[in-house]
Amino acid sequence: MSQLLRFELSALGRPYHAARVRFGPRSRDSDLHGHADFHELMGVVAGSGEHLLDTGTEPLAAGDVVLVRPRDRHAFAGTGVEGLEFINVAFPSSAWHGFLDLTRANPGRSWDSARGPVTFRTQDGRAVLAVFERVLERFGRGPGVFDLLQFWIDLLPLVSPEEVPSPASLERPAPDWLAKACTAMRHEVNLRGGVPRLQELAAVSPAHLARTMRTSYGLTPTAFVMDLRLEHAGALLATTTETVSAIAVRCGFSSQSYFTRCFVAAHALSPSAFRRRAQRAFVP
Repeated sequence: MSQLLRFELSALGRPYHAARVRFGPRSRDSDLHGHADFHELMGVVAGSGEHLLDTGTEPLAAGDVVLVRPRDRHAFAGTGVEGLEFINVAFPSSAWHGFLDLTRANPGRSWDSARGPVTFRTQDGRAVLAVFERVLERFGRGPGVFDLLQFWIDLLPLVSPEEVPSPASLERPAPDWLAKACTAMRHEVNLRGGVPRLQELAAVSPAHLARTMRTSYGLTPTAFVMDLRLEHAGALLATTTETVSAIAVRCGFSSQSYFTRCFVAAHALSPSAFRRRAQRAFVP
């Protein structure tokens, strides 16, 4: 069985995670892995390699950009004399979908419906790689949410301009009412209200909400709210000194014990152990 990775175990309270990865000419990942709750964008900086997938292999060359979705199982291998070097940027799927809804990027939803990871063969490789270098540099300095938004804004017109229409163009991939409700759920006061609050914000029947959310985001309302709660809890554990019980209340969990069970199930770490690891990650 392939390894299933969760965002917070890499990000540790930060809005995204970025890293430079190198594989030698004949080296590769040990096994295929998948993502539980995040997307990745990777830009190939130098060399050549292969993207190893359940469905086969895809060649990779300098200047390529690959979008990897949570359901994709993948690994990498270096080829040629230089091996493979790329910059990888990981970010929560909930934030990514919200950004696409807001900007109307990928209006035909082809990125979601593609059989495997989406590979963009770019026209201006230098400009694309400069965008990846900037977001990596910002990550090293201490990233903010704006840095992630700026990365997406700078990158998408370069890799797929036909999928970044003008505001008067095609219909949004998710209805306005759903996009607005999901964005509003990021406010802590709404997050504490859970699925009932999401239904109030959406102002549609529970069945219609569930159908539309599954079609648009591939999630049930319960799973969406739980992902947001755990994401917010991870950020609070990493960046505040509040007690675990206080954070549980802030994020809408009914008790500290229930919060701990959910957190351990998601991250294989207790909230306290996660906090210790996150604090070490923020030390220069």
